[in-house]
Amino acid sequence: MRLSSSTQQEPNGHQEHDGRQELRKFQAPEAQEASRTAEELRLAVVGLGMRGTLGRHVADRRLRARVVAVCDPVAARREGSREPYPEAERHADHRRLLDAGLDGVILTTPDDTHEQLAVDFLTAGVAVFVDKPLAITTAGCDRVLETARRTGTRLYVGHNMRHMPVVRTMRELVRKGVIGEVKAVWCRHFVGHGGDFYFKDWHADRRRTTGLLLQKGAHDLDVIHWLADGYTVRTQAMGGLTVYGDITARGGQGERTLTEWFDPENNWPPTSLTGLNDVVDVEDLSMMTMRLDNGVFATYEQCHYTPDYWRNYTVIGTHGRLENFGDTDGAVVKVWNGRRSGYRADADLVVEVPPGEGGHGGADPRLVAEFVDFVRDGGQTLTSPVAARQAVAAGCAATASLRADGVPVNVPALSQELVDHFSTNSRGM
Repeated sequence: MRLSSSTQQEPNGHQEHDGRQELRKFQAPEAQEASRTAEELRLAVVGLGMRGTLGRHVADRRLRARVVAVCDPVAARREGSREPYPEAERHADHRRLLDAGLDGVILTTPDDTHEQLAVDFLTAGVAVFVDKPLAITTAGCDRVLETARRTGTRLYVGHNMRHMPVVRTMRELVRKGVIGEVKAVWCRHFVGHGGDFYFKDWHADRRRTTGLLLQKGAHDLDVIHWLADGYTVRTQAMGGLTVYGDITARGGQGERTLTEWFDPENNWPPTSLTGLNDVVDVEDLSMMTMRLDNGVFATYEQCHYTPDYWRNYTVIGTHGRLENFGDTDGAVVKVWNGRRSGYRADADLVVEVPPGEGGHGGADPRLVAEFVDFVRDGGQTLTSPVAARQAVAAGCAATASLRADGVPVNVPALSQELVDHFSTNSRGM
């Protein structure tokens, strides 16, 4: 079975917001739909690093699909994939898969490879899941989107935080109007293991990431946009390489992956880290402000050497504000919408975030299941290729501003042709 059908928009009865529809709808020929229903999808996982385990959810969730091939240039990773993917063929070069009769591919390779790999598979008519970020430049994102439009091949971007229970809880409260009309969104991201996660391998090299406002921030920028129902049009940022640039114990980690070097108990304080990447030129402390296309204002702060690791979102509306405390199991979202003097820990409404089983609060298995359903049947998805592009574009613009000592930068607009093709923004709840 081979999927290379074109995507088509369908009327959905939802009003557009600034040229963006709330639902994404795709349709394929009836004959191909019948074929998908009858057979298992043939999938491949390209990239066997940390995110290369995503494909395991295909079997774990008993989805109507099989991982029939994996690919990575590192021989040890290919050999190590025999346990999670025992029946898969193993390849070192993704080009061996372009004519292998695949229905879909899960791309979990380093960020700087996303663009070309996505273009290659889309051109070959293979539906693509590309892990976030979509690319490391705005132009790269636009190239991928244009390829998907031109070829009619299905494109899905792995912004798994849209499936995280804490994010969905906040969005549901916003959409119910419990804080009125959103006017501001603030996010503080405490990246407690940042030194281990982002400064010991290719993530620390701006040639391969652009910067961590993009690489790490793409998740949060997408969530900010989603909660605010708008996209960044102008941004300003400041920050710097304030800790890890002074560490001289370099050398990197070779072909090892994070699980082989991460030691959460002993690598403290951050200045004690060793084995950093030879190139370390991305910022470890960043702060950006944003003006969105619907008038909402937002801020995002990111620090890679805090003692704790979590995200804190605050959403302020005309009738109150909400804030999450924790972002995994045990987290709560508090809402204040009644006036009192002073700070009140006892919020007017406390919503417990439901637990989730699987990576990122259960988001990862939901993400893979949604991709499989999307490849098979089209339909609505929580993630959006255009929203993924807009997160990258905001991160790129903010990085340019940061490196120009805070000069404000406008975010390049996406062509209306691509906006219309993908019928962007996300599914309502």
